[in-house]
Amino acid sequence: MSARILIAVTHLLGIGHLVRARQLAQALAAAGHDVTLASGGMPDGKAADYCFVQLPPVRTQGTDFRNLLDENGKAATPERLVARRERLVALARELSPDIVVTEHFPFGRRQLAGEFLALIEAVKTAKPGVLVLASLRDVLVAPLRSDRLAETAERIATLFDAVLVHGDPHVLPLEASWPVTPEITGKLIYTGYLAEPPAVPGTPVDSSGTILVSGGGSAAALPLFEAALTVARLLPQQSFHFLIGRGVAEADFAALRQSAPANARVERARPDFPALLAACALSISQAGYNTALDLLQAARPALLVPFDAGNETEQALRAAALERAGLARVVRLADGPQALAATIDEALAQDVPPAAKVDLDGANGTVAAIAKLLAGRA
Repeated sequence: MSARILIAVTHLLGIGHLVRARQLAQALAAAGHDVTLASGGMPDGKAADYCFVQLPPVRTQGTDFRNLLDENGKAATPERLVARRERLVALARELSPDIVVTEHFPFGRRQLAGEFLALIEAVKTAKPGVLVLASLRDVLVAPLRSDRLAETAERIATLFDAVLVHGDPHVLPLEASWPVTPEITGKLIYTGYLAEPPAVPGTPVDSSGTILVSGGGSAAALPLFEAALTVARLLPQQSFHFLIGRGVAEADFAALRQSAPANARVERARPDFPALLAACALSISQAGYNTALDLLQAARPALLVPFDAGNETEQALRAAALERAGLARVVRLADGPQALAATIDEALAQDVPPAAKVDLDGANGTVAAIAKLLAGRA
């Protein structure tokens, strides 16, 4: 049974939310659904074989999620926020979708609640039998205020038909990061992780035998890059390969390249990252959702330096779970470069980690879950 599906996502700091939403849209389109993805974050310039709608973008600076900025770094105006909301409402009326998916909301994106709620109201008016679904990663950052937790539970109970959790409950159940109330429990559907297909062996890549240092798409990994360059100077016998995300400013990127020792190659992130990862001797990275899945696919020794600024707990929880499973080691930059250098030597001397016993088939799991929901609604 095919359906018209509208997915709404806004990524603010990195690109992880958009990557997951694109994977979701791709899987559903491949299954024969008519998919529209509306993105409210910064454009990524990628083509798609589904309908892609770019809203007037907003973003944040660092972990200050309260203040929304436009593409030029200026405060997002009320007029821009109204235009975003009106575009989403217009899409709901034009498409009259059978399913609407809100990525991360209502568990996050509280500063954009008005546009998500307006979208849901418009969809329910245009299509009274519409299925309203939330789409979540494996780990959330729960608010400290009990009234906000209650608000989320109430919205799930009254507005949503199901919550798609793109994770594996045997690795990280949602309750490890969010107080799961009865209103939420009965609507959870675990799909498995939304992983990209593993890299196909082919032409040898230029990271073979190197220590690969990566940091996702945002500037949050800049302290990791700077610390790893210091370590590269302490380990001149090792070859380092740095992949710097587009979120790192050109000036910072240039500074990293200029300060790199002879044994460290520094370049921008590349689309063949999975193949580079599969060939490296050791990976050093943060512990974002997509990076962690790339590591699980590659099955290479890994050191994880979770991003934890601004009371962020997501990456620390994920990194700890991977460490408990014996799939990676967690390190802290606060321990200093000498400690990181020693940990690198230890990791290089150890065996390759065991194959991950993790459900990585989240694309098919999501397609199957939606097919079941549609059948139940019919």
